[in-house]
Amino acid sequence: MAMSTEADQPTAYPGVRMTKRRAETRQRLLDAAFDAFAAEGFGRCTVEQICERASYTRGAFYSNFASLEELFLAMWEQRSERMLSEVTALLDEGHAVEVTDLRRGVERALRVIPLDDKWIRITYEFTAHALRNPELRRIMAAREDAITAALLPMVEALLSLADRRVTDAAALGRALVAVHDGTATQCLLEPDSATVRTQRVDLFHHVVLAYSEPC
Repeated sequence: MAMSTEADQPTAYPGVRMTKRRAETRQRLLDAAFDAFAAEGFGRCTVEQICERASYTRGAFYSNFASLEELFLAMWEQRSERMLSEVTALLDEGHAVEVTDLRRGVERALRVIPLDDKWIRITYEFTAHALRNPELRRIMAAREDAITAALLPMVEALLSLADRRVTDAAALGRALVAVHDGTATQCLLEPDSATVRTQRVDLFHHVVLAYSEPC
């Protein structure tokens, strides 16, 4: 298979402008890694497998990422930004309509957080890997806190459309993460069960009710 190389280009550092070519290379590597992680499992996947799928050399990989862990974190950040953007769009749309049924509003919000079978399996495998690495575990915890902190104002804004205010934002954030992780597992185990998906919406609805009150 023909392989292209970018090993002669300097490693990208914070503050250094990323060229269009480098951005395209990074994205191809990220896309290839997603497929490789989903097919092989994070722990069994190698740099060589990702490079083969992307049609690049190891030099191209290491000019963009220091390790598979760094690549995964970049993938996670990218997908998180996309999810936050979709929630923002939902909020902008929600301001144009009156939210009278909180449960229906919760169900609508969950549609922009899709249950991607491949991504969930990848993140679970990476989490298990991180739990064996204290430094990586701290990085993951900090990033998850940052994502939750960015998401909470949007959750509060959505609740305000239903004339409710959050009573304990930190507790609500932790509860939402716990419910998402738990119900995502159930949905993966029973992908054809409408009951499981309905219960997922119910649990999120109960959580936002528990940590909010009428204005």
